[in-house]
Amino acid sequence: MSVHYTLNLRVFWPLVTGLCTALVCLYHVLRGSGGAPAEPPDGADGGFPLLKVAVLLLLGYILLRCRHAVRQRFLPGSPRLGSHSSFSPRHFREPSLGILLESYYEHEVRLSPHVLGHSKAHVSRIVGELVRAGRARGSPGPIPGGALALAFRGDFIQVGSAYEQHKIRRPDGFDVLVPLRLPPLVALEPRSLGAEPALAPAFHGCFVCALKAPPGASGSHWLRDCKPFADGFCVDVLGRRHLSAALVLRWFQAHLQRSLATVRYSLEGRCRVSLTPGGLEQPPTLHILPCRTDYGCCRLSMAVRLIPAVHLGDGVFLVAPPPSPSPIGPLSELPGGLRTDALWGVNTARQEQKLLSWLQERAPPGACYLKCLQLLKALRDLGARGLDPTAATQWGRILSSYMLKTVLLAVLLREGDPASGWEEAHLGERLEELVQFLRDCLLRRHTLFHCVLGPGGAAAEVGPLPKVLREAAPVDLLAAFDRHARELAAARLLSTWRRLPQLLRGYGGPRYLARCPPPRSQRTQGFPEDQP
Repeated sequence: MSVHYTLNLRVFWPLVTGLCTALVCLYHVLRGSGGAPAEPPDGADGGFPLLKVAVLLLLGYILLRCRHAVRQRFLPGSPRLGSHSSFSPRHFREPSLGILLESYYEHEVRLSPHVLGHSKAHVSRIVGELVRAGRARGSPGPIPGGALALAFRGDFIQVGSAYEQHKIRRPDGFDVLVPLRLPPLVALEPRSLGAEPALAPAFHGCFVCALKAPPGASGSHWLRDCKPFADGFCVDVLGRRHLSAALVLRWFQAHLQRSLATVRYSLEGRCRVSLTPGGLEQPPTLHILPCRTDYGCCRLSMAVRLIPAVHLGDGVFLVAPPPSPSPIGPLSELPGGLRTDALWGVNTARQEQKLLSWLQERAPPGACYLKCLQLLKALRDLGARGLDPTAATQWGRILSSYMLKTVLLAVLLREGDPASGWEEAHLGERLEELVQFLRDCLLRRHTLFHCVLGPGGAAAEVGPLPKVLREAAPVDLLAAFDRHARELAAARLLSTWRRLPQLLRGYGGPRYLARCPPPRSQRTQGFPEDQP
């Protein structure tokens, strides 16, 4: 993806005028401070050269602006704009949806690879130092070191849209998994809750992890030896000790605070860092603020979610806390003796990244499926405008970024040849297909399953999976939301799509269209006039 830099004349020429005026004023001040200036001959006014320079610069700016406006008005087929027939004066007044999408993508959605690369490198350096300091400190928690201590493994896993090339707008939010090292005497026996009939659908994607003796360990001796660890990090579920996500998360946040105090001084020259605990419902967030003495080109404030993770094998991690499962309120008591503080979420970002890479290898050059995903996210953000905070939160949960990515993967994989039909020329058609499929999923005409969990998981085709994931029941991602909420979301999605030309009209003028390439396909897209 190439980076396009354009000169903003509205900013450039006023800056040049102000800079030249400041230099002339500085020259006169320095000249006057050297002594009493000589009386100008013939009674001439000494301030005239300054006024003359300022007027000349102002006239030059006005002439250049008039010339630019004339070119935009009367020369739409100039080399700057291209000789495409779509850039006629009629299309400047009423651009098609394809042109509006291209323009909106270039100016509001597309993220500069240069800025994203700098941001990811900066986050990697800061998090790397923090994790290494946490590993060196050991575990001063409920078990002060030794063979039964919980500790950082020493590495970190970068996940999320910023690392899958479909993040939009600003690189100011990142997700990082911090793997934990369990004691050698502790082994886990994870179990999926997807097949629990008495459990609410919101919890079907969660896991519980019972402790078990590693191979070769004696049962009675093992129970006695691992008792300190079990007392510090486990809870009783159905008569067995289970690793508690809440207790691990509490230790993780405290350990991060101590590790940050160790490296804060060494980071002062590069940035300012702070850690916001997330309690028991959210992972902690590391805030990275640019230093006042930092004059780099990418001075952005970034928030990095640091997520404690336990490795199950084959790049699959259990994470704490599990994703917020309930759109209807806080966690409640679970049936069957289960405890909410023993629930873990599962992260399959590595498998999903492999799946996207597998699809990219089979796609033609310039395939637009990631661009469609970015525009689908932008459509969601446009649909959230005007909603009250409660409705906007519900809208964001139903149409989360993970949900939209799963929609894209489902559409790609249900076709016989996922590489065909995703050329740039069909951008509008493919975006319409994604919106239609998402609407059908919301109205239960299709079921949106997790792309990894279960025997039908698509990501199993590109790599091995742990047995517990292969044998897990398929998880319906939208089953946690009631029918009324889903129908409201489907209706608003349809309304936002139909109003899209009006919403993007501000990006259809010559000033915007001149700086983005015209799409090869300019057919106006639209849904059939059927109501959900």
